Amino acid sequence: MRNLLVLQHLAADGKKATQPCMCGFFNDPTRECKCTPMQIQRYVSKISGPLLDRIDIHIDVPAVKFKELASETPSESSAEIRQRVVRARQVQQERFAGEKLFSNAQMTPRLIRKHCRIDSSSKALLENAITRLGLSARAYDRILKVSRTLADLEGKEQIEASHVSEAIQYRTLDRNYWT
Repeated sequence: MRNLLVLQHLAADGKKATQPCMCGFFNDPTRECKCTPMQIQRYVSKISGPLLDRIDIHIDVPAVKFKELASETPSESSAEIRQRVVRARQVQQERFAGEKLFSNAQMTPRLIRKHCRIDSSSKALLENAITRLGLSARAYDRILKVSRTLADLEGKEQIEASHVSEAIQYRTLDRNYWT
């Protein structure tokens, strides 16, 4: 799905994902970062806030621990995940029939107001996040679009506070590096 983007590397070192710093270990719970605060700030400042604002989802992806890799605990299968995604895409196709849109990511402000209505507790949650994190109007719209997608994935007609909360969590770079 197009609106489930992870920040691709925008610096010139050829890697496929952005590292949190030059050595790659800033905020890593198991390894020590060798970078100074000034080096970290200079490194992350290569990605401007307005550019970051245009990306719907950005998350930190920590290294997977051996115990988790070797675990035999059953998890959701790819087929099950695919079924959920296909159902959510069908809902979106029906929602946007006649609109020349294919996904929630393409919604205009008018369509966001129409299809992304939230209750008062969700509004309070979002207001708090916008205020505390200093998020922009663009980030507000993106959080609502992602919330709509999360509700679609759960098969819910209404966006719930849990969807808004999860969508806010997908703004980790706003929280960790640019606030």
